[in-house]
Amino acid sequence: MPTITANSIDICYEDHGDPAAPPILLVMGLAGQLTLWPIEFVEALVARGFRVIRYDNRDIGLSTKFDAAGLPNIRRMLLRAVFGLKVQAPYTLADMAEDGIGLLDALNIERAHIVGASMGGMISQHIAFSHPERVRSLTSVMSTTGNRWLPRARKEAMAVLLKRPQTSDIETLVTFGKHAARTIGSPGYPPDDARLDARIRSDLARSYYPVGPARQLAAIIADGDRRQRLGAITAPTLVIHGDADPLVPMPGGVDTAKHIAGARLEIIPGMGHDLPLALVDRLAELVAGHARQH
Repeated sequence: MPTITANSIDICYEDHGDPAAPPILLVMGLAGQLTLWPIEFVEALVARGFRVIRYDNRDIGLSTKFDAAGLPNIRRMLLRAVFGLKVQAPYTLADMAEDGIGLLDALNIERAHIVGASMGGMISQHIAFSHPERVRSLTSVMSTTGNRWLPRARKEAMAVLLKRPQTSDIETLVTFGKHAARTIGSPGYPPDDARLDARIRSDLARSYYPVGPARQLAAIIADGDRRQRLGAITAPTLVIHGDADPLVPMPGGVDTAKHIAGARLEIIPGMGHDLPLALVDRLAELVAGHARQH
């Protein structure tokens, strides 16, 4: 799998479709390897005439790990954030946005359609307001603004985020992964058990690095409220959110669209915090349709 050096780190990526086609950069969320973008979704976008690039964020998958940064105290950071106190993180969402820009630079892509899911949506927002000249369009999926007055994640959803098993036993990790996926996933589009099992085992075999997501979560907490910064986004924006998202409740998507001028909001009934196979064609058509206009 190809790797390039950008923004002083190694970034593992995949490049699909015609190199001359309009490029779409897919930015994944917390703890998600590039494989969390379903290959069926990638292929659906390629079939609609796009070049599609998906990559591992820093601290996950096959990209550079930040071992020397240590393990942040997430509970202490959350407590400081609740009281409006400054939070320090090993790196920032802005740094992660520069990784995406660095990847585009390395691939000689001047402008791209940026599509981000969850934390990837937050990173994509940073790309859009920090590098407007590089963004043809923005699609923010199941993401939010950092507004701390919005409804919080359900307790059971937050629990699977914070209470990962401290083990390397594959069967324990697979069982937990399946439970986590079903806890935050789409009640209207439940996954096939065999497919879910195979995907989790494949991802664990590709890379298992449980400390990276804690530093990514620290970057989210430290980023704070982006509402004012979202006002600087000039890229045509589509916001997609499920009405059954237990991790980033739907008001997060509504708030995102509200604070980006001209943004269009698409609410999908029954969708939670995942990209169900049953919704691949609909999501691909939404993303491609938005990108074609710009």
